[in-house]
Amino acid sequence: MTRRTGVEHRVGTYTEQQASPEFRAEFLRTLEHLDGIRFWLAPDRGIAHIRLPCPVCGWAEKHADHTRLLELDGSGALFEARCHTHGWYETDVTPLGGGYLDLATLCRNVVKERSCRPEDGTLHVMVKGGDWAFGCQLVDGAHAAIGTSAAPVPLRIFTPQILGSDGGKLSKSLLNATADAGDPSGGSTAEWLLNPAVWPGTQADYVEALTGVGELMLSDPRHFYRSYTTTALETLMTSRRPARSQSQAHGRPRSIQIYKQYFDLIADGSKTVEVRVAYDSMKRIKAGDLLNFTCRGEECLTRVKRVGRYGTFKEMFGTEDVKAVNPNATAAEQLRAVQAIFPPHKEALGVLTFEIERVDADE
Repeated sequence: MTRRTGVEHRVGTYTEQQASPEFRAEFLRTLEHLDGIRFWLAPDRGIAHIRLPCPVCGWAEKHADHTRLLELDGSGALFEARCHTHGWYETDVTPLGGGYLDLATLCRNVVKERSCRPEDGTLHVMVKGGDWAFGCQLVDGAHAAIGTSAAPVPLRIFTPQILGSDGGKLSKSLLNATADAGDPSGGSTAEWLLNPAVWPGTQADYVEALTGVGELMLSDPRHFYRSYTTTALETLMTSRRPARSQSQAHGRPRSIQIYKQYFDLIADGSKTVEVRVAYDSMKRIKAGDLLNFTCRGEECLTRVKRVGRYGTFKEMFGTEDVKAVNPNATAAEQLRAVQAIFPPHKEALGVLTFEIERVDADE
C-alpha cells in the first residue's frame, strides 16, 4: 500500500498503546474526573468498564462490576477487582507499569484522544467508521466534563458504512456465526470480504482494487458521505481489471486536480512543467512516476521526466523555461499568478517543478 499510494504508515496495536507511559499517564489524569464522566463512559449504569486482568489466570470481569478505585495520587492508582476463580486481588497502575489496561471502547477513545497533544505541531486526525458518529457524542460529553477545549481534540473523519443484505451494519463475527450454524438469514457475502487471504487473485490485484475503491470514495463527497452494501462493494472491487498496460503496471498514478486553463495546456502538450510547493506528499514524487491530472471529469495521464527543487518561486522562474510552465504568460504574470495560489507560508515549504510528458494509458 505504501508503494502504491506514496503514504508512509506504521501499524500499531492497542496492546502497544496501552503500555506506553503517555497513554497510561493520560488514563491516570482521566481518573481524577471519574465521578463526572462515568455516565458518559457507561450511560446504562455509570460503571466505567476498566478491566484489569487477574494476575493468576488473566481473566477480567467484562463489565467491571466489582472493580473499585481504592487510591489515586501523583504516583499512580490502586484498584481492587475480583476474579470468579481466584477471588479478590489488587492492581497498581502507574505510568511505567502495573499490568494490562483493558478499557472499554468509550473510555479507550477518551484517553486516546486526550493523549494526542498539539504541542508538537502535528495535525492529529482520527479515522473512524461511520457507526461511531453517535458514540463520539458520548466521547465529547466526557471531554466537556473533564474541561477539554475543542482545540486539542483530534479531527475526526467518519468513513462510509458497509451494510449487510438486511440493511444493518456489516458484522463479520455475526456473518461467520450464522454461516457456521447454517442460518441463511445472514445473506450471501463473498468469503474474501471476511477473509482477504482468500481473494480470488494476486495480492497486487487486491491492493489495486482496494486503492481504486478508496480513490473513488474520496473523489467526491457524495461518494464518501454515504453507505455501501456488501454487494455494491463486491462489484466495485471485482469490476476493476488487473493492470493491462506498461503504464498501469508501472504503478498507480497520483491524481492531481488542476485549474482548467492549465489542464488544457497539459492536455495539448504545450505545458510541460508543473509547479507545486513541497508538501510531504509532493516531495515523494520522483522521475518515472505517473501523474494523472484531472479537471471537471477530464483526465490527462503524464509521466515525470525530471524533478526540480527551489527555495522560492523567483528562483524557480529564473531557472526553468518560463514558456514550458505557461506559454501564454510572461514570467512576471506567472509569478503573480502562482503567488496568488500559494501564499508565502506555503512557498516557505519549498518549490518543486515536475517536467512531464503525456502518456497513452494503453501503451
